[in-house]
Amino acid sequence: MLFDGIEMVVIVLGCMAASAHCVHAFQRERYRLPAYRQWMRRGQERYLKENIATGFGAALASWYLPMLLSLFISVERARTTAAGWITLAGYAAAVTGLALKHHAEPSKKPLALTMRARRLFGMLLLLFTGVALLLRLLSIPPYLTYAGVPFIVWIGGWIMDPVEARINAGFYEEARRKLAARKDLIKIGITGSYGKTQTKFILREILSHKYEVLATPASFNTAMGLSRVINDSLEPGHEVFIAEMGAQHVGDIKHLVRLVQPQYGMITSIGPQHLDTFGSIANVVETKNELIEGLPEDGAAFFASDCGYTDRLFARCKREKYNAGVEPASDDCYMRATEVAFGPKGTEFLLACADGGRVRCRTRLLGRFNVQNIALAAALAHRLGMSMDEIGDAIAQLQPFDRKLHLISGSRTAIDDTLNVSPEGTAEALNVLSEFPGRRIVVTPGLPDDTPKAEEVNFAFGTQMKGSADIVVLVGSRRAVRPVLKGILSTGFLKSSIYIVDSADDAEELLDEIASDGDTVLYESERDE
Repeated sequence: MLFDGIEMVVIVLGCMAASAHCVHAFQRERYRLPAYRQWMRRGQERYLKENIATGFGAALASWYLPMLLSLFISVERARTTAAGWITLAGYAAAVTGLALKHHAEPSKKPLALTMRARRLFGMLLLLFTGVALLLRLLSIPPYLTYAGVPFIVWIGGWIMDPVEARINAGFYEEARRKLAARKDLIKIGITGSYGKTQTKFILREILSHKYEVLATPASFNTAMGLSRVINDSLEPGHEVFIAEMGAQHVGDIKHLVRLVQPQYGMITSIGPQHLDTFGSIANVVETKNELIEGLPEDGAAFFASDCGYTDRLFARCKREKYNAGVEPASDDCYMRATEVAFGPKGTEFLLACADGGRVRCRTRLLGRFNVQNIALAAALAHRLGMSMDEIGDAIAQLQPFDRKLHLISGSRTAIDDTLNVSPEGTAEALNVLSEFPGRRIVVTPGLPDDTPKAEEVNFAFGTQMKGSADIVVLVGSRRAVRPVLKGILSTGFLKSSIYIVDSADDAEELLDEIASDGDTVLYESERDE
């Protein structure tokens, strides 16, 4: 009886540990059941087989191990007890190993234990316990519960969906009424495929020199995230509210605009993000434009000039509108950054406004995309009454983003870009590195290798090294290292300037041997630990 109770507890705890990975995926898909089903289909080769193999393996062991042990143990009760403990220990070891493996996988957004996630985990605890008990009553090994973890998470989400909808509607309406009552509040909406979070924080820091500003935290860009910030953090003393608006489906931005009712809207960029849910780049464009279409008649729209989709939306916009860009952007930009130069002290550029205002700027932020984001934020700040000199002073005080082209000064300069996992970001990082003096060293394990085009992307990453780096240090045994190396060698890069090491610690030891004062080291993409 004691063993039965321990076995049930261990089985349920194992299922709960495995469900964390599924709940994380569900959360990334914004708790949308169809999107979670697509995730299950995409990951069935990797994740479903792990669950099925472990659950069925433990079930088979509980059936057949007693027969095997009969060769060595003649007493039936002792044989059954030994088989039970051996099976349970093997199951615990397997699920612990899988949980640690999934936990170690890099993720741009780790699982957030929000109240919704906690409610879902509570429901899953009931479901796993109920399924395990039912299997035991039917004389079926309860280990099979583990085989169905991804499906049981879907069932839990389906059960909780109407409950969460009612809860969300209440929070949403409370936040909408609170904002609607603040006629004095300047409300700004920011969206884009890339750069919206960085632009939001840049704008917050610049406007904070003139206003009391509340901006949503980094990962709060959904209706519930915005509602939570508004309900919990918006105070009477706040003069500006900046809302980042994320989207994965057509209509998402419209729903957020209905909540915030912004007077000002900003589009940072438009690209092929979330095409699995949007269906086409045309749908992405129209969804981002929902922010502009939702502005009041006396509102104003701001666009990052990219010679692409945002410029097309700028041309279509019928409201008061402004654009901002980086040389060689269009000469008719309202706010334009020119003479951009990178170096060990950061970035320098000249910021010029169409009204004739000019200011020379310096910032520790690196990358043309950050200069683009600064120019866009400066356009709105200038429209809200800040002078060019005030804007320049604010830009000088901007702090680098953690592990995103984070400039670290020292005897040898370091650029920490380990949080970057996108091909566009790595190309920009190498472009920045190319402008630094001294020898330029890249330390990288390659980009994540869990995508269909990983080999192609990493080969292209390797081809971009020549001209930007003098030495390359490839880290770890990740499959990405091989295509990166092939890409580097295909350009005629000196083999003697390429090193391959096993770990990040080995890379640091190597740098102590080969790097000199005045060199610059770019740490690119997540490093293996």
